[in-house]
Amino acid sequence: MKTAGKLVVLGSINADHILNLDAFPTPGETVTGHRYQVAFGGKGANQAVAAGRSGANIAFIACTGDDDTGERVRQQLESDNIDIAPVSVVDGESTGVALIFVNGEGENVIGIHAGANAALIPERVAAQHALIAGADALLMQLESPVESVLAAAKIAHENHTTVVLNPAPARVLSDELLALVDIITPNETEAEKLTGVRVENDEDAARAAKALHDKGIHTVIITLGSRGVWASVEGEGRRIPGFKVKAVDTIAAGDTFNGALVTALLEGEQLDDAIRFAHAAAAIAVTRPGAQPSVPWRNEIDEFLSQQR
Repeated sequence: MKTAGKLVVLGSINADHILNLDAFPTPGETVTGHRYQVAFGGKGANQAVAAGRSGANIAFIACTGDDDTGERVRQQLESDNIDIAPVSVVDGESTGVALIFVNGEGENVIGIHAGANAALIPERVAAQHALIAGADALLMQLESPVESVLAAAKIAHENHTTVVLNPAPARVLSDELLALVDIITPNETEAEKLTGVRVENDEDAARAAKALHDKGIHTVIITLGSRGVWASVEGEGRRIPGFKVKAVDTIAAGDTFNGALVTALLEGEQLDDAIRFAHAAAAIAVTRPGAQPSVPWRNEIDEFLSQQR
């Protein structure tokens, strides 16, 4: 296995309660599900697990509650090759929860209770200054307080740590934060929220990417679902297709892509090759149910890629 640079992930931890349905309910309707499971998730934890299983040298800054769920989550993260020393246990708080419906097409709708994730405040970020400053890359999402994301981005930027932001869930972000980002990975909805450009084709993706470049971001990777991604470096963009697989459950597909992408980049892969590696990881993930249970290990990704040649 290649030696990767040091990665720090900052983000959320949730216990996912997942119910599979034939179709999503309409307001006021009660529907019966046919499979219920509890699995560990949260965008931050999912991306950390994807990186850890992909072979990254990774530490995770996050918070759990002082409950049984939090203890089990920490044990699981450690088994996924993640340094959990920066994971704080918050007294008197519960670990975050996500309530997830999955329909017959593998699509999902999600409601979240932040729980201990809300305790990842700027003071906790400041306590990890040395860890962030000494890393090669910092990967973040938006299920943590945005002021903490900004605080971490400032530390990273000042110390030449590459800032990678997956701007999910979708929300408007300040130009101050965006100017600190080196690589951004929105999907179509998130790109529209950040730029005002509705992304329906490659031309739209190029316009959205330009708007993000204009805010100071060097590399823009807009994920396009089954169509792959639009990758743009300083205005030079192209679409890179993904792999066609039968999707069972798209939960954590984007998170798997992000964790694998940054791992490959830290191993020195060129952007196109890193994206292909991340596409493979995400393709495997959507063929399996759940968030972290669906995330593949490095040997599975390498085997999948060898079969595509």
